[in-house]
Amino acid sequence: MKHTKLILLALSAALIVSCDEKKAAINDNRDATKDAIDNKKDAVDEAAKDAKKQADANAKIDKANVEANKDAAQAQLDADKKKADAEAAAAKAAVDAQKK
Repeated sequence: MKHTKLILLALSAALIVSCDEKKAAINDNRDATKDAIDNKKDAVDEAAKDAKKQADANAKIDKANVEANKDAAQAQLDADKKKADAEAAAAKAAVDAQKK
């Protein structure tokens, strides 16, 4: 009877230890999963920051290109305007020369 009680006590202790080990393993797994998720969240945040910086840089480049194109177009229009003035002056001079 004593041996039976000792065996039952030993089995109970083994089951308790086994359950505690399983619970610890579950907790460890949970913690590892949470850490992995936190790391992924940090990576997503960092990628978003980098993407925003790149988008801002691209927007500045695009704005500068638009401004440069506008300036070039305005310069061409100013040149065309001066050319029209010069052609008109030349035509007037030709008319004046024919009168004489």
